[in-house]
Amino acid sequence: MNYTLSLNGDPNIGVFARAFEEFAIVPETAPDGFAHTIAELLDVEIVRTFLQGSSIIGSLIAGNSRGMVVSGMIGSEERRRLEEYGEVLLMDEMMNAAGNCMLVNDEFALVHPEMPARLIDRISDFLKVPVERMQIAGIPTVGMAAVATNKGVLLSPRANPQEIERVESFTSLPVGCGSVNMGSNLVGTGVLANSKGFIAGSETTGFELGRMEDVFGLLR
Repeated sequence: MNYTLSLNGDPNIGVFARAFEEFAIVPETAPDGFAHTIAELLDVEIVRTFLQGSSIIGSLIAGNSRGMVVSGMIGSEERRRLEEYGEVLLMDEMMNAAGNCMLVNDEFALVHPEMPARLIDRISDFLKVPVERMQIAGIPTVGMAAVATNKGVLLSPRANPQEIERVESFTSLPVGCGSVNMGSNLVGTGVLANSKGFIAGSETTGFELGRMEDVFGLLR
């Protein structure tokens, strides 16, 4: 079985979709084959919608099993669609691309170093996890520089030892580094994952897939 995927030829699948434990959100216009592969490999229900009328779902939403944090600029119908699947927190700050600015699982959340304290408190209360400001590999948009599931945390290969050690201090899960799509350090742009599986962008090499298997504890 092929564990790589693209959306209309674009390997940056983490920009266009977001996986949770029981469902995954994909653009309304995503091809059926794209949606079916995600449903099969991650064992999830597929939710089709746009956010802010856009297909960059992965950049605009983040969350864990307690709820979803999403841009405050989404439409009312888009919000109602999400609320069919869980609680929703709208970010009403200027920094509201939640998928870019947040790295979240059921244990912890890391957020953009410039995220306001008031918003951090709201997110912590809503998702029921401690929230820390951080950058990874010098990248403040931590949601694009890493991928976190309830089985492991994959960081950019350019993460330094201090950053790795700090992430390890937040979790008991395996923490490792790896790239995607033939060497991209923005692993969050090219991976969809939950505790049941993962899918990487179509340009990802076998070595990169093996590293993800190790970190996420999902040996094939």
